[in-house]
Amino acid sequence: MTVLQVADLRFGYAGETLFEGVTFSLATGDRVALVAPNGSGKTTLLRLFARELEPDSGSVVLRREATLGYYRQSHELPAQGDVMGAFLSGFGDVVALRQELRAAQEQAASGARDALDRLANVTDRYHLARGDELEHRVEALASHLGFSDADLARPVASLSGGERGRLGLGVVLAQQPDVLLLDEPTNHLDLDTIAWLEGWLAGYRGAVLLVSHDRAFLDNTCRATMELGRRSFRVYPLRYSDYVVARAEDLARERALAERQQDLIARTEDFIRKNIAGQKTKQAQSRRKMLDKLDRLERPEDVWATAERVSFRFAPSLRTGDIVLDAKGLGASRGGRVLFDGLDLLIRRGERIGVVGPNGAGKTTLLRILAGRGAPEDRGTVKRGTNLQEGYFDQHLGDVDTRATAVDNVRQVRGDFTTEAARQYLARFRFWGDDPLRVVSGFSGGERSRLALGRLLLEPRNLLFLDEPTNHLDIPAGEILEEALTSFDGTVVLVSHDRRFLENVTTRIVGVRDGKADVYPGGFRDVERAGQAARALTPSVPPPRAKQKAAEVGKDGKDGAVDRYEEQRLAARALEKKKRRIQELEASIATGEKELDALRGALKSSPGDDWEKLAKMAQDEQALTRRVDSMLVEWARLSEEVS
Repeated sequence: MTVLQVADLRFGYAGETLFEGVTFSLATGDRVALVAPNGSGKTTLLRLFARELEPDSGSVVLRREATLGYYRQSHELPAQGDVMGAFLSGFGDVVALRQELRAAQEQAASGARDALDRLANVTDRYHLARGDELEHRVEALASHLGFSDADLARPVASLSGGERGRLGLGVVLAQQPDVLLLDEPTNHLDLDTIAWLEGWLAGYRGAVLLVSHDRAFLDNTCRATMELGRRSFRVYPLRYSDYVVARAEDLARERALAERQQDLIARTEDFIRKNIAGQKTKQAQSRRKMLDKLDRLERPEDVWATAERVSFRFAPSLRTGDIVLDAKGLGASRGGRVLFDGLDLLIRRGERIGVVGPNGAGKTTLLRILAGRGAPEDRGTVKRGTNLQEGYFDQHLGDVDTRATAVDNVRQVRGDFTTEAARQYLARFRFWGDDPLRVVSGFSGGERSRLALGRLLLEPRNLLFLDEPTNHLDIPAGEILEEALTSFDGTVVLVSHDRRFLENVTTRIVGVRDGKADVYPGGFRDVERAGQAARALTPSVPPPRAKQKAAEVGKDGKDGAVDRYEEQRLAARALEKKKRRIQELEASIATGEKELDALRGALKSSPGDDWEKLAKMAQDEQALTRRVDSMLVEWARLSEEVS
């Protein structure tokens, strides 16, 4: 069933067309990627679909009674209320009842008969509105997005930018609309959460239209790809990687057709010029009429051509020693929680080390310690090799002066550059025309990232520390950075959640999780193949005996058989343990719900003479409700893991 119909849409600013001729439809169950370079108008197009803007011409029709949810990458959430209230903000009736229930619970603590009657009444209405069921669903969703039970009571105003991004995504997902528009949903997600979101979208019943620069995410979620251009709009019933191939073939064919037609036109016009006044006048006139009627082919628009004109070139640098960094006993704690401890890491020249793990696990902390930017209380030593010329890319782009122009930012690093030299340098990073003279505070996230990388590469570097370098880069810029890093003569330590980037760049991986940091000898591709990337690289280490036996078996040409057996055995044991816990929870939940029914019945039928007893019963009911709710959240999480 079609839920969104778009016909011949056109939009522009100040008389300049941004895009035109956008026509497509979305049906229930569709998963479609919208791709184009930064600045092409993808977000503007989504805003047109969400009716936040009016098109210059064309139409956007949402099926009657269909709902639409829109996640904006700017995640502008009101800084009011708590996190749970924000998650429920799309359910006005339930939110109002929830607030009423809270007030009734506070009043019932007084033991007054009318307050207890009101509590019973509001509780019944909340259950009838399926408010508790909604809360359980939202709690499970919040847990997957990295919010603990304690976080749900935090004020929204206390959240970081990344937490607000994840909350904004959760608010939209919780509503489960018929049409889901997602603008860069993976920007603030770690590998675990991206994998969960892919699974969630696979089981989602509505239609999904998403914008993302994460190529692996696009491949894993979308069965069709739409390409937005200034004067073209292409639709391919293919996932992103297949679209790239088909698009290249289409462009080559269309260019050849346009060139053949142009050659025909040139030869025909030459014939007309030579013969219009001669013996072949009639033939010349006939060919002129043919040209007048000819449907002329334009050279096909290549929307990625300009975006690919980025040049991440490294200035020549000194050769470092073979050992670049020798870290011993590294450890860090934040807020009383151990992030990692006892990490030894030897980094040699030419290695490209990837640091991965869940949000908040300590990836950036480890990167900063290795770069000599750690906190005084951090533990361990880092011996630095010879001839190091280090550069650090901060994911928050703190090194970029937002009050200055792009030219000024370049000249802050290279004072010997004239304004013209700075502009020529910035052109390598896709800053043309007046862009270099604009104040950086008005730049987009992608423009700031390109400028920060440009500043980093102004001076010779042979050791790079990169914290989420692809976060705001579009696909071509990210791919060009990949190529530059893989051909880089120096050494790289980077943090990223972009799986394709990690696959193509890294030679070793450090996984940070649950207070530990583990080193993996292969690149991200090797670790992912072993099935560990989906678990954010939690290592599965066989017992010493099994390791020894595996080595012995390896001599007979059966490498890894015992290791695989051990992994399977441990996984089966963990699965069985989860299933037993699910059974325990189901029994406990059933018992708790019976006790709740009895308590609520007693509250309703109580004669009301013993106010102290009634207040105690109300408190017991609230405590038991929280306990049952907590068990339900755990049951939902485990059930999803074993399904």
